[in-house]
Amino acid sequence: MLPEPSTLADIPTLGSAVSKTIAQRYDESSAERYGITPESFHNIVAAVVFRYASEAGEQEQLDVVATLHVEELALARACSAGNETAWEVFLTRFRVPLYESAYRIAKDETTGRELADGLYADLYGMPNREGHRISRLDYYMGRGSLEGWLRTVLSQQYVNRYRSQSKEVSLDAQVEAGVSFAAPPAESTPAADDRIAVAVAQTLAELRSEERYLLASYYLDQRTLADIGRQLRLHESTVSRKLERVTREVRKRVRKRLQAVGFHPRRCDELMQELDIRDLNVDVTATLSKKHRRVRSISKDEVT
Repeated sequence: MLPEPSTLADIPTLGSAVSKTIAQRYDESSAERYGITPESFHNIVAAVVFRYASEAGEQEQLDVVATLHVEELALARACSAGNETAWEVFLTRFRVPLYESAYRIAKDETTGRELADGLYADLYGMPNREGHRISRLDYYMGRGSLEGWLRTVLSQQYVNRYRSQSKEVSLDAQVEAGVSFAAPPAESTPAADDRIAVAVAQTLAELRSEERYLLASYYLDQRTLADIGRQLRLHESTVSRKLERVTREVRKRVRKRLQAVGFHPRRCDELMQELDIRDLNVDVTATLSKKHRRVRSISKDEVT
């Protein structure tokens, strides 16, 4: 289960400079083509700003707006809303690349097609009990390319598919057996850079045991938020907020380290969106698994 995306009710009032910058990006977003008004576009982008820079200063919020892939963000939101024109654009642009990525991940044509078709069903969405359309595209935030995000989702679905068809094995047993937790990256995924691996390794090494537990349980063990909540005696929504906070902090630290060694801020944003840290040339499993066994029985009061 994914953390819930921000709703319009959560959107705070933004400064005039940030709102002006959002308005300036409306034309390049092609949002009007899909029937998205300037006001709706503002709300869409403001929700992203709130998600990633709610407590940041104006300049950092401006940076978020300036680096967003607004055309793809508008396309994703329009598809989520069921706009036919948007879906035509989406299928023309991504249908072939998605099937190719699915084949490379699954290494089998039949499985690859099933994987891609399953993703399309999630992307198209279904109405919930209240009649609101629920699409996985709502979770795309425009911080990196839409194609890169789709590849990441495909990889995650492949992992989930594999786990559902195999016997449940503990994280410790898999670590001892040397099992890889990530699906093979697509050929077009940015090549691993030693500086990226170092930044990731250093950041993960700084985490407290309870933070490692959350990340290891969710990303390595592939446990659901509900499962983690039962283990920690916490409500699922509380686990979601804690996981979101830890993940955001890890990305922030990695991004800061990458900038310190010469990466352009926009490139940092793209890497944070597109790269799955489990695919890098760094022993992420060992790093996150450190003290993992000890904290499995962690109590509610120990998790902060």
